[in-house]
Amino acid sequence: MRAADYDAYWLWAGVRARPELASAKTIYLLQAEIGPDDSGEMRVKAQGATEPSPHTQALWLVYRVRSIDWTPAIFAAVKRRLAEWRAKSDKVIGVQIDFDAATRGLTTYAAFLAELRRTLPADCALGVSGLMDWASQATPEDIDRLGRSVDEVVFQTYRGRATVDHIDDYLARVGRVHTPFRLGLAEGAVWSPPETLARHPYFRGYVVFLRNPSQ
Repeated sequence: MRAADYDAYWLWAGVRARPELASAKTIYLLQAEIGPDDSGEMRVKAQGATEPSPHTQALWLVYRVRSIDWTPAIFAAVKRRLAEWRAKSDKVIGVQIDFDAATRGLTTYAAFLAELRRTLPADCALGVSGLMDWASQATPEDIDRLGRSVDEVVFQTYRGRATVDHIDDYLARVGRVHTPFRLGLAEGAVWSPPETLARHPYFRGYVVFLRNPSQ
C-alpha cells in the first residue's frame, strides 16, 4: 500500500516532513512516552513534537504508554499538555493512548480509560490503538466496556513492517465491534481491504504509520 492513497497518519518522532502530511485530513502526533524510569518512578518522556505549532489538519495527541499505573501528576501532565496545544491550535480533536494491553487485561484497561476520561475536558475525544487480538479474542462485553470511555479504537493490522499473518481471519471477527474504529496500516505493507469492511456501520477508515524511506 502507498501512504499517498490515504489521508490519516501516525507521525512518530524522527519521521521527516513529506508531501502526504500537507494533504492529510488527520494526524496522530506523538507527544511522549509514559512509563517507569530506572528507579521505578512514573515519568512522561517527551518525544515527537515538543512545541505546539499551527496545523491545518485535525490532530490527535498520542502517548506511547508502557504502564497504566499513573499517578495524579501523570494525569495532570496529559491534561496540561492538551491545554497548551489548544491554546495555539483549534484543530486538536483529542488524546490517543497507545498501550499494548493484553486481551485478558482489557477489564483493567477499561477502568484506567474511564479514569482518564473523567480528567479530560468534555469536548476532548479519547482514543486508543488496539491489537487485532482484541477484535478476534476478546468478549463483546470487553470491547463494549472500552467503548463506554473511548470515541474510537484504531486496530493495528501489522507487526513491525508487515501485515499480520492471516489478517482476513482477524477481520472476519471485527463485525462484533460496536465502537467506532479505524484500521492502522504499516506504510509499504501488503494490504488488500475486504469488501465487507466498507459496509461495517462502525468503520471510520484507515491510519497509516509513516516511516522514512530508508527505514
